[in-house]
Amino acid sequence: MAFGEGPATFMPAPDQASLVAQGEKVGVKSDPSVDPDILSLRELIVYGIKGLAAYADHARILGQEDDRVYNYIYEGMAATLDGSLGVNDYVGLALKCGEVNLKAMELLDAGNTGTYGHPVPTAVPLGAKKGKAILVSGHDLKDLEMILKQTEGKGINVYTHGEMLPCHGYPELKKYSHFYGHYGTAWQNQAKEFAAFPGAIVMTTNCIQKPRDSYKDNIFTTGLVGWPGVTHIKDKDFAPAINKALELPGFTEDAPGKQVMVGFARNAVMGVAPTVIEAVKNKAIRHFFLVGGCDGAKPGRDYYTEFVEKVPKDCVVLTLPAASSVSSTRIWGTSAAFRAFWTWGSATTPTRPSRSPWPWPAPSTAGSTICRSP
Repeated sequence: MAFGEGPATFMPAPDQASLVAQGEKVGVKSDPSVDPDILSLRELIVYGIKGLAAYADHARILGQEDDRVYNYIYEGMAATLDGSLGVNDYVGLALKCGEVNLKAMELLDAGNTGTYGHPVPTAVPLGAKKGKAILVSGHDLKDLEMILKQTEGKGINVYTHGEMLPCHGYPELKKYSHFYGHYGTAWQNQAKEFAAFPGAIVMTTNCIQKPRDSYKDNIFTTGLVGWPGVTHIKDKDFAPAINKALELPGFTEDAPGKQVMVGFARNAVMGVAPTVIEAVKNKAIRHFFLVGGCDGAKPGRDYYTEFVEKVPKDCVVLTLPAASSVSSTRIWGTSAAFRAFWTWGSATTPTRPSRSPWPWPAPSTAGSTICRSP
């Protein structure tokens, strides 16, 4: 390969047809001579690196970095082009990706809690408050903080959407009086929910779907997410979104709704560890279940909901990040088992409904040592 050629110098084509042609040339199955097992492991590493890079990016935004994370990304990506490696080599690299990802999550946790405080138990309204409104979706806490600062005193209520729900538990975010509540459910329902939202919408990360024409002028992107024809805010001056929110009607009346509890991160959970251990010993808790992912948007893809509804009362359901946004806004109140569940190992913070058979400590901002999720 000549100098200046190869993956490191690859440039995307300028139009869709040319991009498709490039994909056919270098796509996953473009080389039929590659062993299927090796091909699968390479792609597993690539997908792992995508998640690792997302955590590392959010951590870096909050001032947390570690060269071990970056070094692995270089190592893993280079390995996907190394024809001398075998199955065992790639298995080792895939396992290493998981190991390094734990470090990235530690960095992100340190960034989140170091900047915004340890989450505390907090009730989050799912209804609406009369007034102008901005909806923040995605995963970026820094963007949310800047929006809260820039909207202060302007008569605009700020709502979260999707996986931003846990942000209401952070002391340095919840201190803003106009940080009101949570609107909608999970990311896959955004087209319908955004169309009904009477204010401006800001997407902070790439969980955006093709915007409908009915709200395309009301939605804005920032950071690494964008969409053709949608206004992109590059400099973190959210004035375009704020001005749009002031132009739009907002909620014309209060719409009371349910509340969910967030803020049950490791400090709150570990604070009642003796109570939980005793409940296990006394068989008040017989089983723990860990559920990841989320229900799909198509009819029939409600296996998560069905599972949780069938879990007995003497069990605890632990959810991973994507599942938490579904469970907290969709299943809450329908399942006996959800009288006691936590989200464990979230990139933001765990969430849990308010009904529980065990005594939980009063909200506290006291710190504790970092512990890895099991």
